[in-house]
Amino acid sequence: MKIAWILLFLVCIGTAWLLGYRVRPKEKTPRKINVPRDYLIGLNFLLNEETDKAVDIFIKMLEVDSDTVETHLAVGKLFRRRGEVDRAIRIHQNLIARPQLERIYREQSLFELGQDYLSAGMLDRAERIFLELVSAKSHSAQALRTLIDIYQQEKDWEKAVLTATKYEGVTKQTMQPVIAHYYCELSETSFSKKQYDGAIEYLEKALHADRSCARASLLQAKVLMEQGEYKKAANSLKKIKDQNPAYLSEAIELLASCYEKLNEEDKLVIYLKQLLNEYPKVPVVLILAERIRKWKGDKVAASFVADYVRRYPSFRGLYLFINLYISSAEGRAKEDLHILQNLMKKLLGNKPDYQCHSCGFSGKSLHWQCPGCRQWSTIMPVHGLEDDMA
Repeated sequence: MKIAWILLFLVCIGTAWLLGYRVRPKEKTPRKINVPRDYLIGLNFLLNEETDKAVDIFIKMLEVDSDTVETHLAVGKLFRRRGEVDRAIRIHQNLIARPQLERIYREQSLFELGQDYLSAGMLDRAERIFLELVSAKSHSAQALRTLIDIYQQEKDWEKAVLTATKYEGVTKQTMQPVIAHYYCELSETSFSKKQYDGAIEYLEKALHADRSCARASLLQAKVLMEQGEYKKAANSLKKIKDQNPAYLSEAIELLASCYEKLNEEDKLVIYLKQLLNEYPKVPVVLILAERIRKWKGDKVAASFVADYVRRYPSFRGLYLFINLYISSAEGRAKEDLHILQNLMKKLLGNKPDYQCHSCGFSGKSLHWQCPGCRQWSTIMPVHGLEDDMA
């Protein structure tokens, strides 16, 4: 495979050399074409499987001019794709060092060098390169996009906000939903340090950037609950229904806690029943069934869940029904229910709780930025599995 790649490289070298020969003014007397000595030396290294020495020879043969610069760039990319980043860096640095290099080729070489540094994990060097390219019209948008990726990797959310805003100005593409997540990241940092005022301020900026940011409302409720502001927290959680109902499951437990702290569990039941009519999801049924069980016992709660499962068949709903009904069962029926309960537990244990609708990444934890495709707000609770018996 390595030999095949070197042969491809030789084609690039040979093509560049022949082009250089063909563009010379034609002479009356045909000249004898002499194959460069270094070319033969390189071939000898290649035949002896000394590929590193061969490549070094061929690189030296390529004089940087308007005819060969594209070949240099192509060879540099090939090295980077093969994981030989050091060689790619050397080629691109050699191009940049040429004072006669045209501006457009210098900018392209800088961009490729920045990509080399990224591949090598040298984020600080890559950042300096792309900051320089921001002012270059030919690469401004690409440089800003790459800088955003760098700041996300470094978790430098302040710089990410500023760069995303500049990217909007250059491309006219909205970045507000992503910027809202950056503010949420800053808020979480403040919250972890118990800097509640700062956390709330960042969340207000997040909601200003994107009113439909369910994550911001969820975080806002957590901060308010920590401050004992349960009514305000409940109001924040209720907004999620209109922002993105897919994340309601993340809010239900917190909402129930707010109503408990306010001693308004009767109002909670009323609200959950209304919510269940609009969004018949297991998390809502779970909280509602628990309140019914507490007030009226397991049988009434089991009857309520059974009615839900009949209308909206799902494995998760059935598992909830078994858990409630098993306490009132006796004898052989109870034993059979235990078998079914264990089977359902294993079945649901193998199913993901969250999945990215962009790349398919799945897991048991909610990530606001997908670890697979690195997109924001693409991972959601797996409510689709609730329809798996339909």
